[in-house]
Amino acid sequence: METHSDLLVIGGGSAGLACAIRAGRHGAKVTLFEPHELGGTCVNRGCVPKKAMWYAAELAEAQRMAQAVGFDVAPGKLDWAAFVGHREAYVLRARTSYANRLRELGITVVPEYAHFVDAHTLRAGDVEYRAPHIVIGTGSRPHALGLPGAELAIDSDGFFKLTARPTRVSVIGGGYIGVELAGVLNALGSRVEIFTRHGLLSHFDADLGHELEGLMQADGIAHHERCAVRGVVREADTLWLDCADHDRHGPYDCVIGAIGRVPNVESLQLGAAGVAVNGANEIVTDDFENTSAAGVYALGDVNGKVALTPVAIAAGRRLADRLFNRKPDAHLDYANIPSVVFSHPPVGSVGLSEAAARKQFGDAVKVRKTRFTPMPWSLAGREGKTFMKLVCVGDDERIVGLHGIGPGMDEMLQGFAVAVKMGARYADFLNTVAIHPTSAEEFVTMA
Repeated sequence: METHSDLLVIGGGSAGLACAIRAGRHGAKVTLFEPHELGGTCVNRGCVPKKAMWYAAELAEAQRMAQAVGFDVAPGKLDWAAFVGHREAYVLRARTSYANRLRELGITVVPEYAHFVDAHTLRAGDVEYRAPHIVIGTGSRPHALGLPGAELAIDSDGFFKLTARPTRVSVIGGGYIGVELAGVLNALGSRVEIFTRHGLLSHFDADLGHELEGLMQADGIAHHERCAVRGVVREADTLWLDCADHDRHGPYDCVIGAIGRVPNVESLQLGAAGVAVNGANEIVTDDFENTSAAGVYALGDVNGKVALTPVAIAAGRRLADRLFNRKPDAHLDYANIPSVVFSHPPVGSVGLSEAAARKQFGDAVKVRKTRFTPMPWSLAGREGKTFMKLVCVGDDERIVGLHGIGPGMDEMLQGFAVAVKMGARYADFLNTVAIHPTSAEEFVTMA
């Protein structure tokens, strides 16, 4: 067996696949190690199946809105098993597409765990593989609850193994995963309660979490804020939560832990290669994704920079361009990366939060906001308003942050992110003719 390559890639998720495929297209000889399904978290237990469930929830809400505006329809329940079949078929097509591309490029896939022997050598099974360049793209996994009775709960991976919709659900955690799962289940008919220590979406602009909380509560989701869960208890066929507020909450059919993710590094034997990690066990990298070991690189969730699939893909492609396409300066610019939370309704954000901008620019910050009822909601008599916000800096009011929540925010953010990335000013927005009637026009008519 030929075990010498130009590039060894550990992990067949978004980062590893992007880097391997781009390197293969540049003519590099690549070997990729993945003991599980190709596609990693995003394709199999993350973005793709999550978005499928979000679409199902959107369709459920659309049925109710259609009835409210006069359609002769009776909202029906989702056939969970049937929809999961459609979802998993879509996931399989994505995995198959990746496998085909790897095969077409002659990339060798080793379906085993790999660990370092030294900075240029990996061992998988009984075989050693060598290359001048090694990429670590092993991703992350759900953070364990670490509470008494935690084994009674499921995490986001477990959510995708559900065979039926649970009737009563508690979600522990108010980050993007928690609010996304809470919103999906609520829209599909579950009774949902969410428990947080620090409010919702604490890593986003503070107004977004506040606005989302109001909209979720209007939709019937109970939020127990600043309530530290101390344990999960089973009584007969139901689950209860013991909390620091000394109340027992429940009963529930399902408890979901969504308290973040941790990098997959334990099995890599990084010390053998001299690869350093920080206190969160994330691999330390510089702007060019170099680790502390020459010729070893880390991409995606495992390096703790920005845990988003498009970020992992972009960083992987630029690294391959740098190593194998004579572009020595190629690297990802991590500033102004747009991000969407697929809550109900979706949240969109690019650039600095108001707090971060004020910390950096002080009194030079000027903030503009607007809240309004979008036309579909008004027609259907649905309670709630959308929210949009511009964070500007300086006399020319350069836009350094753009944030919003409401229907369509996920789709409209991409174009506005281009403007923010290019350094648009508030005047540029005002000089752009609005498209009426839309929600997006509020960004270019904001006083």
